[in-house]
Amino acid sequence: MKLPRLSLRWRLVGLFLALALASTVVFLGGLQRAVAAGWQTWAQPLLGDYVDRLAADLGSPPDPARAAALEARLPVRVRIEGPVVRYDGSRAPYEESRRRHRDDDDDSTPFALVRTTADGHRITLGLAAPPDGWRPRGGAWVPLTVLLVCTALAYALVRRWLAPLDAIGAGAERYGRGRFDTPIAARRGDELGRLADRIDAMAASLHGMLQAQRTQLLAVSHELRSPLTRARLNAELLPDGPEKDAVVRDLAEMRDLIADLLESERLAAGAAALTTETVDLGALVREAAADAGAKPSVAAGLGTVQADPARLGLLLRNLLANARRHAADAPRPPVLFLRRADEALELGLRDFGPGVPPEALAHLAEPFYRPDSARTRAAGGVGLGMHLCRRVAEAHGGTLVVRNAAPGLEVVMRWTPGAD
Repeated sequence: MKLPRLSLRWRLVGLFLALALASTVVFLGGLQRAVAAGWQTWAQPLLGDYVDRLAADLGSPPDPARAAALEARLPVRVRIEGPVVRYDGSRAPYEESRRRHRDDDDDSTPFALVRTTADGHRITLGLAAPPDGWRPRGGAWVPLTVLLVCTALAYALVRRWLAPLDAIGAGAERYGRGRFDTPIAARRGDELGRLADRIDAMAASLHGMLQAQRTQLLAVSHELRSPLTRARLNAELLPDGPEKDAVVRDLAEMRDLIADLLESERLAAGAAALTTETVDLGALVREAAADAGAKPSVAAGLGTVQADPARLGLLLRNLLANARRHAADAPRPPVLFLRRADEALELGLRDFGPGVPPEALAHLAEPFYRPDSARTRAAGGVGLGMHLCRRVAEAHGGTLVVRNAAPGLEVVMRWTPGAD
């Protein structure tokens, strides 16, 4: 199983912690070497000379009273073993958990220095246990707390530095959907701010090119209407027969194609292209189903909504025409439905035809796309009907969902309209 990758923020924080740990290890290693060198060069000879003086001060043979006085004055523990004097310090050793003696010849006093007097006594000086009630303040919790605070501060700082990435991602998603009205809100003078400015400039350039193409397409479409109208009038003057019918049919197809192209470009403006009013969706569905011989299915209690009835009617007509074209031999008539799904409404059609290949579902709403490339345009259309349905859904703030219904195809406009 492939593990999910950590976000860039957490990877940077991890890098920060790794660098901090590596720096700590290097620092402590260097400090340890420096202390060891200093100990061997300066401190150890001085300490050895001091211990020699303390041992001499205890006398020969060593005096237990002087040993007790030394323990009272300094944080040391004194142990004396010999033929005349035996003294086991009055203070506990530093490591109380260790056994004091494993055998008579073993000295378990930690951090001990041993001196032997001329009369055969062995004097051991080691660190004494700290006073009762003494505890190191903080212990391991202090560095752990500091580490956690540093990690939180590092994450907050990295999050602040990388905050423009969220705005850049949201802006790129908007531009990918064709929405160029809102630029990326990343007012920063660093590299990410300059990247956001470059992406905004690129989006503005692309928007300008798309607008120029749309303007040109609208102009060409408008200019074609007049010659088509004259051609249609001239075709009506031809003698009746197959030739006249073919010419009239082709001209009608060209007229419908131009009308669909113009409507598609109008709907590209989104909600600005709509003329909304109070609409009874149930009545709209029943009327469209009755005109096309489909079966209506309307959920109860939906009421009226604010929408563009002309564009919704266009969507229903295109869905019904698509069902007539590709599911004409189905055993059951198509179902035109209106239902509620959570807080949204679903308006669509389900036919009982052969459906489409699964790999074609994602492309059905693309302009001029036809699943069966071998079909003629007369049989399969030009591929703008589903594209217009998607434009109508997006202009209303919704989405168009296309899925195989086994059997048949289901096309759903899902959106949350404003109630009247």
